[in-house]
Amino acid sequence: MKKIHLLVLKAFIRPFIVTFFVVMFLLLMLFLFKYIDDLIGKGFEWYVILQLLMYAAATNVAMALPLSILLSSIMTFGNLGENYELVAIKSAGISLQRAMIPLFILITGLGISAFLFSDYMLPVANLKMGSLLYDVREQKASFLIEEGIFNNSIPGYSIRVEKKENDGELWKDVVIYDQSNGSGNTNVLMAKEGEIYKTEDGRFLILKLRDGVRYEEKQGKSGYNPRQELTRLRFKETEQKFDLSSFQFKREDENLFKNNYQMLNLRQLVASKDSVNHLNDSINKTVFKTINPYYKIYFATQNYRKGKVMDSLDFNKGGIFTGIDSTTRGLVINNAKENISTLKNSLNTTTEQSKDFVSTIRRYLIEYNKKFTLAVSCLVLFFIGAPLGAIIRKGGLGLPVVVSVVFFLIYHIISTVGEKSVKEGNMSPVLGMWLAIIVLTPLGLFLTYKATIDSALFDVDLYKNLFKKIFRKKKVVNG
Repeated sequence: MKKIHLLVLKAFIRPFIVTFFVVMFLLLMLFLFKYIDDLIGKGFEWYVILQLLMYAAATNVAMALPLSILLSSIMTFGNLGENYELVAIKSAGISLQRAMIPLFILITGLGISAFLFSDYMLPVANLKMGSLLYDVREQKASFLIEEGIFNNSIPGYSIRVEKKENDGELWKDVVIYDQSNGSGNTNVLMAKEGEIYKTEDGRFLILKLRDGVRYEEKQGKSGYNPRQELTRLRFKETEQKFDLSSFQFKREDENLFKNNYQMLNLRQLVASKDSVNHLNDSINKTVFKTINPYYKIYFATQNYRKGKVMDSLDFNKGGIFTGIDSTTRGLVINNAKENISTLKNSLNTTTEQSKDFVSTIRRYLIEYNKKFTLAVSCLVLFFIGAPLGAIIRKGGLGLPVVVSVVFFLIYHIISTVGEKSVKEGNMSPVLGMWLAIIVLTPLGLFLTYKATIDSALFDVDLYKNLFKKIFRKKKVVNG
């Protein structure tokens, strides 16, 4: 029995490791394709890209782990069935469920590890990746001058170079508009050539210009003098210093991102949910206190208890305005309209705030349930993949990959629909987040039962023979 368990474990571990890293690689490639425009041309160091990929890999575990378990379980039992090893195991009096016990224990351990990972490590990885990705996307592109085009990348300057030589270090026919004083294009510098280099710390760009002239326009020295002054300065050689601090990669404080839903563990999610729930209750109490002074009972207490109802509220017959003269009546109506408008605005504002609070609470509950559904989904997909492999009896990366992708897409689509329904308030958080588990668990039990009784569920010849029998019966009846 131990040898059989070891055989099954060895047959599972190798494809699981391979499929996990293959799926992780594919997800990282999708991540790079998604953010490639934010990474190219910004002069990042190699370790910044490596950090971003490492954090992205950690956040992709929630999708890579269930898919790799499904695919590797199909491949494992498909290989065992294709090589008639399952037949030998069953002929030895060992059922499929008993052969699955070691893998069940292993997957349970992986599920518990996934839960601990999602509670302790995943929030940290989301925080690191979220803050780093924000800094990467906010980073300016590297300072790059193209020939014959004005460049406004450096704040306060507009630079144009007619031609570049010596790998871009020597500029010809340079024109620089200095707009740093906020007075427009009143300061222009032109030179025949210039040589550029950066300071050692990379914070400043030094442009050594030769054979040029600077033109500068100024207002008259006297405030009442409307005439302008034009200064022209010729030079053989001068230096222009540009600040490149805006192109330096800067990191924002991670504490600015730590209150996001995906960056909290279970304890923090519960505390945040209770805090928002308390705020929601407090504004509802505030609204009641605001409305209460305006709420007045028209009928006397004794008459109200007797259930008397006024026959008519016709203004011409008096109605509620009985005893009020026509002059005061207009003031009463305007006062009532103002009170109604005030109440309406207060209720609308409070309603919007309450909707935002309820939506925030739902998001906290979504992340709370996700940490448990990740662990349980590993078991559910295993009980789908293992019997599927035993039924189809095909190993390798052909049919198992197709079948696993189909079932994983079904799981992912149901999960996405459930999560979206929870966000929109059309479904309770528990039902929406566990919807995929609830739908696929009976399917896993059904497939396990079919694999136990050696059902030819995916036998093409069986369905061909069935259709042939049906058509034969139809021919006999028609004949």
